[in-house]
Amino acid sequence: MPQDTPDQATPQTAPHITPHVTPHVTDHGGGVRGIKVPIPDNPLGHTLVYVLDTDRGPVLVDTGWDDPQSWDTLVAGLGALGIAVADVHGVVITHHHPDHHGLSGRVREASGAWIAMHAADTEVVVRTRSAEPGVWFDYMSGKLAAAGAPEEHIAPLRAARAGSRTLPHGLRHGRGPHLPGLRAAVPDREIVPGELLPLAGRRLRAVWTPGHTPGHVCLHLEEQHPANLPGNGRLFSGDHLLPGISPHIGLYEAPDENGVTRVTDPLGDYLDSLERIGRLDPAEVLPAHQHAFTDAPARVGELLRHHEERLTGLRELLAEPLTPWGMAERMEWNRPWEQIPYGSRNIAVSEAEAHVRRLVKQGRAEAVPGSDPVTYRAL
Repeated sequence: MPQDTPDQATPQTAPHITPHVTPHVTDHGGGVRGIKVPIPDNPLGHTLVYVLDTDRGPVLVDTGWDDPQSWDTLVAGLGALGIAVADVHGVVITHHHPDHHGLSGRVREASGAWIAMHAADTEVVVRTRSAEPGVWFDYMSGKLAAAGAPEEHIAPLRAARAGSRTLPHGLRHGRGPHLPGLRAAVPDREIVPGELLPLAGRRLRAVWTPGHTPGHVCLHLEEQHPANLPGNGRLFSGDHLLPGISPHIGLYEAPDENGVTRVTDPLGDYLDSLERIGRLDPAEVLPAHQHAFTDAPARVGELLRHHEERLTGLRELLAEPLTPWGMAERMEWNRPWEQIPYGSRNIAVSEAEAHVRRLVKQGRAEAVPGSDPVTYRAL
């Protein structure tokens, strides 16, 4: 897939450059620049962090993964643009995942910048930070058992809970043994859907797009496109709308303080959000991964068709009652199930559950009464 061609600055002459890092920066025009910040040991490769010029100083849209290499690249990229980290005025986070929110705390420490996020994702950050790692291991073990995962898959989580320092591959924080998100910064400003963010000299409006996370937002730059492309401004789309990837749609509920878990329909949320963005019809989409692209309505249409095909295929599989784990084993992924890494299997099971919940809500499937672990069948 073609990538946007970066305008590379020369590290020896650009100010504030971190040694030994050659940043990849792209000028999108109209006071918007992008920096490719690497995600260590991840096939996505990088997060596209955007720098938006305002009358009070630069504002970042997302920050990248909390890892020394990622930090050095972010600092070098800002330096290539003539910006010191201390100059950053604010940070707007599209959603709480660590490849987007991870470095926001370091940016705030270095600059005093404010951090803004939708309240639903801020709640996730606060809950995650307040929980001991053991609580997360217990939660994941219980979820996987309820989904029908075999004991050999759950065993590494139980061992980690019991005190082992070795986590299953795919659950580590960068190259270290820590879970991602436990050090994430708590935002100090709330992104309110439908409202303009208070950015001096810019018109950036929040569009709530739940599905990938409960508080995911896209950010609509309500300004004429610098190249006069037809359409309605530009859209920072985070992970909601990507040019060649269907973002993960899994379960995102968790028990409240009373132990009650609210059942959600994340795929339904995502499909509704997609249609909202399609109607917005931005002239250009600036996503957090891959590259900038145009014709958002066409991409929205592709994703809507993709998920309907997934739902139809899953309903056909449910001619035989299956647990969510059994569904994930039989669904079509980008590689055979046997080749899917440990952490990605957990994500696949969550995705299968999100899709079967949508089928249940549509009246196309049901849970088999009395099944334990729960199995589903087609209607």
